[in-house]
Amino acid sequence: MKLPVIKHLTQFIEDNDQDYLIETIEVLEALTEIPSLKDEELDVIGELISNMYGALEVNKMVKGGMDKKEALNGFMQRVLGSIDK
Repeated sequence: MKLPVIKHLTQFIEDNDQDYLIETIEVLEALTEIPSLKDEELDVIGELISNMYGALEVNKMVKGGMDKKEALNGFMQRVLGSIDK
């Protein structure tokens, strides 16, 4: 996951609607079912999906009343904390 990408996608959600990301995730998940995709291609699609889910989570925290910067940092700390375990 990349914080600048999640930040950009979070701004996209604020400017538009989270439904765009949800539908894009569905399309990308459907693409992963193509048997001829190479591992590298699947990795890129997986990274995009992860960043989009991250942006949706940050947006949820912001809607819950958290400051955007605080939400972004808190989310990344959770991600890094789960990697360390």
